[in-house]
Amino acid sequence: MITNTKLSVKEKIGYALGDGAANIAWRGVSTFLFIFYTDVFGIDPVSVGLLMLVARSSDGISDVLMGVIGDRSNSKYGKFRPWILWTAVPLALILSLLFTAPELGEQGKIVYAYITYILFTLIYTANNIPYGALMAVMTGDDKERTSLGSYRMVGAFAGGMLVQGALLYLVVFFGNVNPKIHVTDIPNSSNYEVTVSAPLNVESARIKLDEGLGKFEYADTTVKDNEPTATKSFQMEANKDYHFIVSNFKNLTPENITIINQKKGYSQSMYLLSVFLAIFMIITFLSTKERVLPPKNQESDIKKDLKQLFKNKPWAVLLVIGLLFNIYTAIKQGMVVIYFAHYLHKELLAASFMIALTLASIGGAMLVAPLGKKWGKKKLFIYALIFSAAVNCLFIFCGPQDTTAIFTIGIISEAASAMFPTLLFVMLGDAADFSEWKNGRRATGLIYSAGSLATKFGGGIAGAIIGFVLSSFNYSGQDAAAIEGAIPGIIMLMSWIPAVIAFGAAGIMMLYPLDKEKMDLITSDLNAKRKAQLTD
Repeated sequence: MITNTKLSVKEKIGYALGDGAANIAWRGVSTFLFIFYTDVFGIDPVSVGLLMLVARSSDGISDVLMGVIGDRSNSKYGKFRPWILWTAVPLALILSLLFTAPELGEQGKIVYAYITYILFTLIYTANNIPYGALMAVMTGDDKERTSLGSYRMVGAFAGGMLVQGALLYLVVFFGNVNPKIHVTDIPNSSNYEVTVSAPLNVESARIKLDEGLGKFEYADTTVKDNEPTATKSFQMEANKDYHFIVSNFKNLTPENITIINQKKGYSQSMYLLSVFLAIFMIITFLSTKERVLPPKNQESDIKKDLKQLFKNKPWAVLLVIGLLFNIYTAIKQGMVVIYFAHYLHKELLAASFMIALTLASIGGAMLVAPLGKKWGKKKLFIYALIFSAAVNCLFIFCGPQDTTAIFTIGIISEAASAMFPTLLFVMLGDAADFSEWKNGRRATGLIYSAGSLATKFGGGIAGAIIGFVLSSFNYSGQDAAAIEGAIPGIIMLMSWIPAVIAFGAAGIMMLYPLDKEKMDLITSDLNAKRKAQLTD
């Protein structure tokens, strides 16, 4: 069997669709789940942050176990491909349940969130570790793997663009409550009285104005904490009138006002996207092939695999780096919708921002192969970390009106940070080659467990950081006054807090031992050994 195969574009695209599917799930969760839990489901930010930290911290064992299981799976389809097929529908189902908000009490909501979130991380593990390991066994050519990694990241960013670009508009579409809206000028005032009603009960309604302009307050002056705010979240009874006073808005008409059933909008939108997830995963299974096998004389020995894993310096460095850059990117992703909804008061503009970032990410991912060939993967990783973090710090200087600057900073920073996941998963393949070259043993799935572990644990730490910082500013997603008081924390989380973590990762990356010259030697030696095995 030839292991240094040049892969067809069709197979690369088929493989890339798998990460497109995975990112419908992962980016959907990392970008929207925090705001769904706090603003729609009604869980406080500290509880959400703790949930994410606990669930993902406990998931490390399952990552390693899945790597071990994948290495020992044998079927006519290979070691890793079958897991992509087996988990396609379960992953779509649990994602749908994650964005379902059943009628439960405060404690019941937290229990439901823990159960569905932990199940999501377990099923994602069973899908994503075999998917990542598949890259390393489709070809033994490390440069071809770099190309495959670029295709993979394009697929990942395309999946991310699908969910990040479409979801907010789908929420508006599916969350439409067909409201009746009546606007009346208040005599001797520049303000308006707005009366709204809906034909059905709406548990989680949010009313807002175009572009976040103007302020709402309840017409009933006996309502507590009735400060003028850009939006109001409230429960609506069918055919009951609700009265607001709107200020700071000229020539107000009903067309300027939007009322959305957030619960229905989020749930039905994610149900639709989950269908695409399952279809893309099945296509990946059908269009790929495994070619690289472990050495013929390798015996199954879990203890030896684990011992060699923790002595594998490239793997250990990549584990820490993966953790840090995932904290960096997960904080940024988790803050985008909150930043646009509550600081800029232009929630739908967040969709355009995320599409722009995704296009920049695709460009950044496609630059990995040529720049990696020029500088080597290690140097490129360090340069990208420092540059992305430095640019991201500039958000601290942006006001709500600085839309052009916000888009420019985000696009430039994201183009560089898009190189991180591309490089990590390619370099994990290099770490698997290093283990085979040094020890004569290959545990591809176990090594790729670092990618999943770092992604999930990093996302958990990021969720905890977001939750604790917002809580320190008394953020409450269903209290407009508390949201406005938390604006300084929102700005910090969007700018310098994640950047500090990326700068630290750049320093640690200097310890990575596999430079360009070393990998050329390893690839040459392994290809010679594999050719010799084929003639035995």
